[in-house]
Amino acid sequence: MSLRIRDLPSPNQDDRPPGMPIDMLILHYTGMRSAREAIERLRDPAARVSSHYVVDEDGAILRLVPEERRAFHAGVSYWRGHRELNGRSIGIEIVNPGHEFGYRDFPVLQLAAVCDLCLSILARQPIAQRNVVAHSDVAPDRKQDPGENFHWEGLAANGVGLWPEGSVEPLSADTASGCEVRTALADIGYDVAGDGGRDAQLAVVLRAFQRHWRQEAITGEADPGTLARLRAVRRLVLA
Repeated sequence: MSLRIRDLPSPNQDDRPPGMPIDMLILHYTGMRSAREAIERLRDPAARVSSHYVVDEDGAILRLVPEERRAFHAGVSYWRGHRELNGRSIGIEIVNPGHEFGYRDFPVLQLAAVCDLCLSILARQPIAQRNVVAHSDVAPDRKQDPGENFHWEGLAANGVGLWPEGSVEPLSADTASGCEVRTALADIGYDVAGDGGRDAQLAVVLRAFQRHWRQEAITGEADPGTLARLRAVRRLVLA
């Protein structure tokens, strides 16, 4: 696969921790008014933020940090037992104003470029499909990106990330204990205790799950449709 990538280095990078594997791919949106504003921030030494790649709405790809170096994109984060994920991840910023500045659909050309870039990264790096995640997955109490308009199902159909095959129909009036919901979320990778009831923090994590895998209902509730999708994703992760 040959991609046209323009290098525009950011000073916000350093060495990865010795011996740390690159085993995660984290997708973000820029959440700023324009691509130019976002790129300026990602290259501002005072901001101390960066990503490895930026994908513009027309499909153009910029490389700000080489993959073998650490970029500063995930912040306080957790996935599958690991914290502070910058050291083990590759970050892609996808240009979109985000929920604060007029969240909108991602253009087809942009999604195609994101898909091709992800496939290229997965061909080089030992990243399991269960570790292709959203910023909101790894920091659900702080982040919403890339959000419910992002086409995760389409990416998975092309070999990037996980999505249950076929329709996942909820059982009528299906219910689950708070413990079952917590266990399923923890098995998938979220930072949630395996026991306890349903509370405000669990609702935050459920909303993150829904933004990725049940985008039609961002409620934070374990309704029958969410339970069906939760169980299906868990089965994929544990397969």
